[in-house]
Amino acid sequence: MWPFKSRQPPTETKSLAAPDEELLAILGATVTGTAAVSTSIALTVPAVSAAVRVISEAAATLDVKVQRKDGDAWVDDEEHPAWHLLRGDACPWLSGFEVIRDLVAESLTRDVGGLAWVNRVDGKPAEIIHYRDHVISVEFADTGEPTYRLSGKPVPAADIIHLTGPFAKCPLNLAAEAIGVAYQMERYAAKLFTNGARPAGVLQFPTGVKLGDTALAKIKAGWNAAFGGSGNGGGTAITWDGAEWKPLAFSSVDSQFLELRKFGVDEIARAFRVPPSMIYSLDRATWSNSEQMGREFLTYCLEPHLMALEAALRRALIDREDRKSFRIWFERDDLTRADIGARATAYSSLITSRVINPNTAREWEGLPPYPEGETYANPNVAAAKPANDNKPKMEAAA
Repeated sequence: MWPFKSRQPPTETKSLAAPDEELLAILGATVTGTAAVSTSIALTVPAVSAAVRVISEAAATLDVKVQRKDGDAWVDDEEHPAWHLLRGDACPWLSGFEVIRDLVAESLTRDVGGLAWVNRVDGKPAEIIHYRDHVISVEFADTGEPTYRLSGKPVPAADIIHLTGPFAKCPLNLAAEAIGVAYQMERYAAKLFTNGARPAGVLQFPTGVKLGDTALAKIKAGWNAAFGGSGNGGGTAITWDGAEWKPLAFSSVDSQFLELRKFGVDEIARAFRVPPSMIYSLDRATWSNSEQMGREFLTYCLEPHLMALEAALRRALIDREDRKSFRIWFERDDLTRADIGARATAYSSLITSRVINPNTAREWEGLPPYPEGETYANPNVAAAKPANDNKPKMEAAA
């Protein structure tokens, strides 16, 4: 039930005795290093925002189910209250997809993790409300047991969905220095191209030639008129008074700037445990290793988040006494499913070897069964016909 007398929760007054990373960044007191940046600035780095989006959106797009144990098998339970909250509307203004996406995104960008409150009616979950930052606060005891407050008022832990990462810190803050370096390089590149401070070359006059301001202005105007702009490139230059054109060469640092920026993207991908190809760093991606990197993304990056998310949802949406017979589960096959040709070849091989029947393959593809599909038989082998025995007919004729 709603823990407050009014519809809107009261305003929370926070103490500065134990400021978090976001508050330190707002006050300008970065303790991790000179290159570290705040969360809002870090998300402006394309590699960071891409990594956060690919993990959170991949988790939210998977098919989430509430299942009941029936013997040794798990079957879908569409009558459970959590089924419609996770697969439909979590509340009048948020869908289940948005809640899951935002919870995972916050676990990647906030040390406290992703927090949401479950509104119960008659003891059953009726809404999942995802508040703005810092409306739900959490404190940990020495044993690690959390205590939650909603706008300063204590709420039961069973009503809070809390998704956290390892090390009590989010990947964004753990990689604050690497993200800060990538951000500084982007700022440097933006200033370089905005100001255009590096010319293509210079006109150098002999030491004895003295030019006044008027002559320099005319030389500059004439040179720009003859060779300035993309339409005048490639022309023949004619100099005077011993002037010599000297193009400017890039230094070794300038020539490696692009390589440093690419390394920064790989460093950010490493921090979030995302394959570089998943955030569109395709230098080493090929047709042969892209599928393997997708499997590694599911196994080593997304799977830990999914297991933690399943546990957090189970604690808040399923009663303690029902957790042995109910579970919340994400369907992983959508990320590992091969193309239709590879699936058809695999199904044909499994059916031919009588490992599965045709209806099992149709169930995997989301198709309805058919009556003859429950038989375990090799469709490529015709049914054996009875031997042609004419002995009874010969005996009858005799």
